[in-house]
Amino acid sequence: MSVRELVVLGTASQVPTRHRNHNGYLLRWDGEGILFDPGEGTQRQMLRAGAAAHDLNRICVTHFHGDHSLGLAGVIQRINLDRVPHQVTAHYPRSGQRFFDRLRYATAYRETVALTEAPVDRDGTLAVTPAYTLEARGLSHPVESYGYRLVEPDGRRMLPERLAAHGIAGPDIGRLQRAGVLGGVTLDDVSEVRRGQRFAFVMDTRLCDGVHALAEGCDLLVIESTFLDEDVELAVEYGHLTAGQAARAARDAGVRHLVLTHFSQRYPDPAEFERQARAAGFEGELTVAHDLLRVPVPKRR
Repeated sequence: MSVRELVVLGTASQVPTRHRNHNGYLLRWDGEGILFDPGEGTQRQMLRAGAAAHDLNRICVTHFHGDHSLGLAGVIQRINLDRVPHQVTAHYPRSGQRFFDRLRYATAYRETVALTEAPVDRDGTLAVTPAYTLEARGLSHPVESYGYRLVEPDGRRMLPERLAAHGIAGPDIGRLQRAGVLGGVTLDDVSEVRRGQRFAFVMDTRLCDGVHALAEGCDLLVIESTFLDEDVELAVEYGHLTAGQAARAARDAGVRHLVLTHFSQRYPDPAEFERQARAAGFEGELTVAHDLLRVPVPKRR
């Protein structure tokens, strides 16, 4: 059975707390796993969440600040220790290659897995698979940062009443799907487009074009909201978003389920992030993330 869900491994910003680990997010997409921004402690958080190195097919790093990347060393070494049998690809800003190299070879270990390095240096498509297209967009932060977007190809939804009206049933349905036409009846006559699902991951950034491009039409958007709205000047200075800014971006993009995360330790009440997001006009499903939470990708409409 296919599973599409976000497993939240950590939700703190620069400083972890007693209740929040550094960042870490595992997207399960059917039979694949994409690990985003493995901060310090990610390997242990994966254990607590019931996730294994064998679950990983890709690692996507937005930028090389420690709370988003210090866990790379442990995760990469675990991939090798467990002798993961399939290809694992790492995406990260090309400008941070020296940091990636240092983390990959931070200590001595036996390399058993040929980790594929696929650095990012421009907006565009990173990978195309039968299940999704992975894209990157530049963000606005003091160091180079990219957000990631996953788009499922559109499919077709067969309409039983139209099939019946044209007398098409049984094996003929499959023949029509494969050929596109059967006895003068086209696929468009008996089906409609089933829009592919969309997921985006937006970390440390000010508001910018990249935020809006990544969020557009997403079923599930994971986005940082380091600050509350009253500290918007700090957000701009340090290259972050407030809860209200993140929510307005999601509202304008038509996001169905918004996940706020990456919270500053200065705020004791996480419920205030939800209040400010609602005050900003976001009316969809809203989650203020906490460690080890599982968030399913919304079902298709």
